[in-house]
Amino acid sequence: MKRYWFKTIFWMATFAVLLALALGASQRTDALAQAPTPDSPDVFITVNYSEQINVRNGPGTVLYDIIGYMQPGESAQALGVSPGRDWVQIVFPAGPGGVGWVHTSLISISSGNLQIVEPPPTVTPLVTPTIDPTLAAAYIFEPTVTRRPTFTPPPPLEIPQFTALPAAGAKNSVPLGALVIGSGLLGVFGFLFSLLRRR
Repeated sequence: MKRYWFKTIFWMATFAVLLALALGASQRTDALAQAPTPDSPDVFITVNYSEQINVRNGPGTVLYDIIGYMQPGESAQALGVSPGRDWVQIVFPAGPGGVGWVHTSLISISSGNLQIVEPPPTVTPLVTPTIDPTLAAAYIFEPTVTRRPTFTPPPPLEIPQFTALPAAGAKNSVPLGALVIGSGLLGVFGFLFSLLRRR
């Protein structure tokens, strides 16, 4: 009889301990579920720039398009930050999926932690730039193969041969030098004659 009561008490105690452990685990789970998470959705951004700012469909000014604008002082709920922490994802109903991205230098962020959000894929351009083959062919210069110049020797130089012609009547002619000397002597004699005549 004592063994029966001992077994009954033992099993009841074991059941009570297991029940208490199960209730404690569920209470801890509920408490963790109610506790604020580090990535709390209660983080807001406010535009502190003096002019309207662009809201883009991704964290970048080159690869992502403008999908809307926010005015100075306007607020929106923040959802996350880019891996570089320079862009903030916000709730933006006009954007794809109801979200948009703004740059952190143009806003102020309320206290709280934001999770890192991977940027959306960029839009592939519809037209892939290609090179016009006709235009490219105009700038391709290929040297043409030409024959080397051949040397053609000049014709032989012909030296003309001159022969002296016999002077007609050479025996009866007076040499030119004699005429010059004679004319000079005649002039001297005329000069002397005129000097003597003046005396």
